[in-house]
Amino acid sequence: MANILPISAVIPTRNRSQPLARTLQSLSQQSLQPVEIVVVDGSSDDSTQNLCQSEIPGLRTKIKYYRASEIGAATQRNQAMIYASQNVIWLMDDDILLEPECLARLWAALQSDPLIGGVNTMITNQRYLPPGQISRRLFHFLHGRSENSYAGKCIGPALNLLPEDNPNLPEIVPVEWLNTTCTLYRKEALPEPLFPDNFTGYSLMEDVALSLMVGKQWKLVNARTSRIFHDSQPGDHKNDMGFLAKMELVNRHYVMTQILGRVSLKDYFKLAIIELFRIGALIYSSGGWKSLPVTLVGKLLAVFEVISSVNTFASSKKLVDTNTITDKEYHL
Repeated sequence: MANILPISAVIPTRNRSQPLARTLQSLSQQSLQPVEIVVVDGSSDDSTQNLCQSEIPGLRTKIKYYRASEIGAATQRNQAMIYASQNVIWLMDDDILLEPECLARLWAALQSDPLIGGVNTMITNQRYLPPGQISRRLFHFLHGRSENSYAGKCIGPALNLLPEDNPNLPEIVPVEWLNTTCTLYRKEALPEPLFPDNFTGYSLMEDVALSLMVGKQWKLVNARTSRIFHDSQPGDHKNDMGFLAKMELVNRHYVMTQILGRVSLKDYFKLAIIELFRIGALIYSSGGWKSLPVTLVGKLLAVFEVISSVNTFASSKKLVDTNTITDKEYHL
């Protein structure tokens, strides 16, 4: 029988009861399990609710089910945090398969150092690969210096790279950012709310924003021998390439400027280089040219939105500065 840990797992889901069932079944085989799972469901039917209210053999965890008040990965996680009662939060996707001792190794890593604020698992089918010559030159330019490995780093204008599955590395490896696929956080390390309201829908880059915020005061690590398979599912939110292209640029700009504080012309130039590199990679990829027109439209719309946000911020800052000067004059 599994032992229970003082952890609140948080899972947002929508119309994916079958992948969620496989995730829960893999959790039921863990030697350690969380005391509760908070499921916030945006489904259009009752299949997920029925699953959460059914008995899953081997699963000792209590499932707390709630209907989503607003659809979106980040907003549903924010809602789930209201009901999470434990001091350790386990952010999980609804389509992961946990390998044996996954949670036990995550927990051991978190407990190894009281200064560790978050720890994520190794995704066996999404790994860091050593960059080729062109990518290495790009990373050097963005990062400002060469590294033997860029794994687990967030370089330049918020370009985040996966952790490295190298057997020569220790079991617990320092990183600069964490995903939300399968990650433990100390609740005291987390901001409130978990995600700002500009992360909507599919919420690209919200995991980078969250972990970078936590990483300002806490250590972030990857538990290399804690493993999952990400059984990523198709969905309408992934089919609109133009919308995703726009969201990726807008949200990366937000992380670059608001979280990392990188606002110089050089930072914006680096951001432009990343986007041009991505478009170039799309052109040369097999069949990528088919989505090139909608991607370009999405990027162009994003540029207009970024310019608008920069102008709005500059205007508000100017207004604050003016009011400060007026106030000082009043007291002279």
